[in-house]
Amino acid sequence: MVVVLLSFGVFITFRLGFIQIRRFGHGLKVVTGFYDDPDDDGDINHFQALTTALSATVGIGNIAGVALAIHYGGPGALFWMWVTAILGMAIKFTEVTLAQEYRSQNPDGTVSGGPMYYIERGLGPNWKWLAFAFAISAAICAFLTGNAVQANTVADVMKTDFQIPTAITGLITASLVAAVILGGIKRIGKVTSKLVPFMGILYVAGAIIILLLNYDAVLPSLWTIVSNAFNPQAGALGVGSGALIFTLSYGVQRGLFSNEAGQGSAPIAHSAARTDEPVREGVVALLEPFIDTLIICTMTGLVIVSTGSWDMQHKSAVDPSADIVSYEVTTEMDGQKANPDARVLYFENGLPENGTMTHYSFPVDTMFADGGYSQPFTGRVEITEQGAMAYGENGTQLTSLYGGVVQNGAPLTSAAFEKGLNPLFPGGGYLVTFAVLLFAISTSISWSYYGDRAAQYLFGFKSIFWYRLAFVGMHFLGAVATLTVVWNFGDVMLGLMAFFNIVALFALSGVAYKITKTYFSKDHETPES
Repeated sequence: MVVVLLSFGVFITFRLGFIQIRRFGHGLKVVTGFYDDPDDDGDINHFQALTTALSATVGIGNIAGVALAIHYGGPGALFWMWVTAILGMAIKFTEVTLAQEYRSQNPDGTVSGGPMYYIERGLGPNWKWLAFAFAISAAICAFLTGNAVQANTVADVMKTDFQIPTAITGLITASLVAAVILGGIKRIGKVTSKLVPFMGILYVAGAIIILLLNYDAVLPSLWTIVSNAFNPQAGALGVGSGALIFTLSYGVQRGLFSNEAGQGSAPIAHSAARTDEPVREGVVALLEPFIDTLIICTMTGLVIVSTGSWDMQHKSAVDPSADIVSYEVTTEMDGQKANPDARVLYFENGLPENGTMTHYSFPVDTMFADGGYSQPFTGRVEITEQGAMAYGENGTQLTSLYGGVVQNGAPLTSAAFEKGLNPLFPGGGYLVTFAVLLFAISTSISWSYYGDRAAQYLFGFKSIFWYRLAFVGMHFLGAVATLTVVWNFGDVMLGLMAFFNIVALFALSGVAYKITKTYFSKDHETPES
């Protein structure tokens, strides 16, 4: 999928003459309301359409995705995220322009659009099977990745940081999502037009404060990012691949999936914009990857690199049975163990005696039995096929150990904010926790619209209400369930969405070119033009 998306990005960038650069200013002019006309067909204005789409794209990927790219690919991965953002701007322009061109009027006066409509109407009835395939994958993906996984992420963070039961978190977030999505796209647009700027500004402001406090590290960090993009070096602890292919692939992959260019989701939201010129919403859409990746992801990456957090150990609670924790027992030792089928790793004063313990494949620092890091762990960890359990000297089971670990994903970003904001106030990591909460809820809100438009295409207009009800129910289930299989299946649906969409975009690229050429052949200096 990375190869397919990147290939189309390069192709359409050259075919449209680098429209993402030449018409960037026009996009800013449109989104500020210069051309807004309440008499045009559509449900929401240009700005609300942009924020609705952004509320789906700006999310966990901006927090966890950037950290993951840097952890596996090194700082240079951020450079390749920038490259994909620039190409993604042209992809977004193309898919949204086509979505506006081929959108459909609903019985209640609202509009619907997206890849399923430009596939059927643009390519003809013989391609309706492809439109159905996209709609099926979109409806399922919205239900799972855009909903249940988001709820699960929030519930997990709230339980870890504040010990709030997952059912309570799920009930609250499901209620919030229901209150918004049952009101339809107009209510979604009103909420996202306020929520997205607030959460984006709050997160970026926190990052800017950290960069100001570490101003002397910003330029060296930028140099590290650019130089490592072509000559990657593994960090002192071995973090980062040190191989160009991994740096490039992780950067491109996380960049494309962060801004969702080519996946076909954003065109569904932009189709609802009030305009009689498809290109106008297209130039609004090209701002998305710029905001999502070139601004927000860059802020995340610079904080992680400038604070040195990507290549150091952080104090953290460690669940002995977590999938990211692994053990190697090299020597059997005498001692008592409750389970004769278990391998046993013994600790003395916080250090393993007869093997190793790793977190994200990196050795852990001295482990402690308490969150105050005052009692070095002496005891054992019993490892079975079902998991691992830690026991103290007196045989008491410990649900968590504490020590220095290399972090990844959202915990790495949280640790970087914690370290960066510490000179002003402790607890900076909670800003990331709050951002995860807002980003995940807003993502669910917008993906509900993507899903119900797909359901409408498949089953008719009356199916929308029932899809929304089921969406809210799945949100609650997502908060309380274990979602490994759901996450993987949702990712498959996301990949299929992108594949079906890119096929149509290649086929309809000529239509997008003609529409664009016709629009910019006219004068657009005034709203009446």
